[in-house]
Amino acid sequence: MSTEIAFELRQVRKVFPGRGGRRDAVVALDRLDLVVGVGEFVAVVGPSGCGKTTLIDLIAGFTRPTEGSITAGGQPVRSPGPDRVVVFQDHAVFPWYTALENVAYGLRRQGMGRDRARQCAREALNRMGLGKFVHAYPGTLSGGMRQRVALARALVLKPDILLLDEPFAALDAVTRVRLQDELVMLWQDCGWTVLFVTHNLAEAIYLADRVVVLDRPPTGLRKIKPIVLPRPRRRSDARLGEHAEHLKVLMGGCFDNADSEESVSAQHDNLG
Repeated sequence: MSTEIAFELRQVRKVFPGRGGRRDAVVALDRLDLVVGVGEFVAVVGPSGCGKTTLIDLIAGFTRPTEGSITAGGQPVRSPGPDRVVVFQDHAVFPWYTALENVAYGLRRQGMGRDRARQCAREALNRMGLGKFVHAYPGTLSGGMRQRVALARALVLKPDILLLDEPFAALDAVTRVRLQDELVMLWQDCGWTVLFVTHNLAEAIYLADRVVVLDRPPTGLRKIKPIVLPRPRRRSDARLGEHAEHLKVLMGGCFDNADSEESVSAQHDNLG
């Protein structure tokens, strides 16, 4: 891990109030400590309801912790900022804009002129293999192509921190594998710090420098496992499977059966 800190969570607790007050309150995260270095790729796994998406929202500044502190680049996180960009599972692209307009949107919001923003957007779409689809609307694009638009939008904004919330979960296996490799290349070229939430254990191990395993409160952070394997990684590398088996043993019963089965099947599909 880099000695320079990209973001840090200290004793972060997030409680969502219920209709009945404290009695019905939901504890999403409880006393979480996490330090991520600049340029690091960290994956987060865990069962449904363990706070993975809440963690993304907190670091993005979409919501505030009930207790504890979050810093990014040494500054307190109190709201969204241009240093942090989120890529969601559902692409979050505007259906009434073309691919080019979607990618240019964030730059225009930052005050960049129309022509320059469109030029940057076109370059990003070309890099993502969508040069022939700059004027296409999202409804005419496949799921993988829409996710490439979302990644192109992140690319042009040049964030320090990229937060991805199960971005490939809805894609078919072949497209998912291709986008995993494209994401790794973008990360290496752009120098982003990446936090990647997934239910897929094989995906986490293939992509990440470290895998953070969360459990439902009150357990919270169960394990942080370094993935010490050289890059570029090969899906045929038996050590990836060994890491997966080791992680499953370390996690014990923290995964739901569905989550565990999904991870195992994905490992066989993606590493073969």
